Amino acid sequence: MTLEARVLSGPALEARLDEVAALRMTVFREWPYLYEGSMDYERAYLATYRTSPDAILVGAFDGERLVGAATGTPMEDHAEDFAAAFASTGIPLREIFYCAESVLLPAWRGRGMGHRFFDLREDHARRLGRRYSAFCSVIRSEDHPLRPARARSNEPFWRGRGYRPMPGIIASFSWTDVGEDRETKKPLQFWIREL
Repeated sequence: MTLEARVLSGPALEARLDEVAALRMTVFREWPYLYEGSMDYERAYLATYRTSPDAILVGAFDGERLVGAATGTPMEDHAEDFAAAFASTGIPLREIFYCAESVLLPAWRGRGMGHRFFDLREDHARRLGRRYSAFCSVIRSEDHPLRPARARSNEPFWRGRGYRPMPGIIASFSWTDVGEDRETKKPLQFWIREL
């Protein structure tokens, strides 16, 4: 197995969006997201990466097979979702680059791709003149019935990259959990670092 990160744009990005959607549905089905996804939702969600001229898609490739992806856009591309959460921070959305997701199939984890995903998105954010990089992560209770016995947190990795949770800065999103028949709201904690 080989593993290479490539930044995709234009037609190359467009050509891979359905594969990114499939990756999101596979990886986010796992703990802690437990996401019961659909291709229709994914195609609508990923449309931002077609329309935002400053969006980035980093693909993780084993040969020509896409095995992981990380995305990001200027925060104002997500203003409808995040403006309320950031209203009390005093940080203008135009200073923030939003690192949306990092998804990688299990067989390719532990080879440094998580760092490459962040490195390339943060470099892109700096080129855009952004002062901050931020992302959010779902909050699940310690006693959640679907929490695996050996659940591992990504917090040490995020802290090692210089990110810190933003106290009280919580977004709310709805999706259907695995085994459920309707969407419910989930809280997501924002993390941030200065670039």
